[in-house]
Amino acid sequence: MPIERGLQYLRQMQRVTLKNLPMPLEKTDKWKKAHPDETKIKAIMSRKGPIARSALPPYGIDPIQAEGRLPWILTVPKEPYYEGVEEARQYLPISLHTLQRLIDLRRINPEKPIDLPVLCNTKLFSIQPDQRQFGLQLTDEGADLFSTPINLEIQWVASELAIAAIERCGGVLTTRYFDPISLSALIDAKKFFERGEPIPRCDTPPINAIEFYTDPKQRGYLANPDLVREERQRLAQKYGYKLPDSSKLSSLFHLRKDPRQIFYGLEPGWLVNLKDRTILKPTDTKFQTFYHS
Repeated sequence: MPIERGLQYLRQMQRVTLKNLPMPLEKTDKWKKAHPDETKIKAIMSRKGPIARSALPPYGIDPIQAEGRLPWILTVPKEPYYEGVEEARQYLPISLHTLQRLIDLRRINPEKPIDLPVLCNTKLFSIQPDQRQFGLQLTDEGADLFSTPINLEIQWVASELAIAAIERCGGVLTTRYFDPISLSALIDAKKFFERGEPIPRCDTPPINAIEFYTDPKQRGYLANPDLVREERQRLAQKYGYKLPDSSKLSSLFHLRKDPRQIFYGLEPGWLVNLKDRTILKPTDTKFQTFYHS
């Protein structure tokens, strides 16, 4: 039988031990290059300096490449998927539903301009400028529920539906940029005034944000007012509502900040003394030119 014959051959064969196993293949040059020994590492590394005198190479230095002077992070292939992510600006979302609820709960007064300090005083938003957060973003969630005319200043708008929801009620919306230094003063105005520092002037938007803040479709604060009025009419025709007469609007909806101004009623360079309840204004023409230029 074939099975019995195979078992007979198996009984006559040698038992497998460490002595009769074949020797491993000789190490190739490619394997030696990928796994250098200690002597080769010391030979490649510099003969002088801290690299040669230390037992191990510094963290992040590969001694095989560029004679131990090239950090390992530079040897990793590039990942273009996240190019520029460290410079991207982040905006915390605030929906129209949340904004209407804050007004209904009387945590926000709609009879006064609503800007970043007013929204931060509700203690619902924690903006961290050191984490590349540049303010708040208005989303269109609850656009069909919003029904209060307000003068709103926001940093970013998610869609034109959010703009239409504000303007349908007779309100005004403006998108405004603040640099990190101005943001640190706006998110906690009381803490900033207690430090005894003059109000900073707002910097201009970066190059990659100029197009947004000069676009009348986004209601940018640097846009042409005539073009903004035309875009308001176009958006009203698109969504089927009628804009109120601008001559009959109250003075609330005509309030605007200067591009260098960050607080309503307070100019850059002024110093607010909370203890004495006084405002100190610069009188030197050099300071006045600097804060308004």
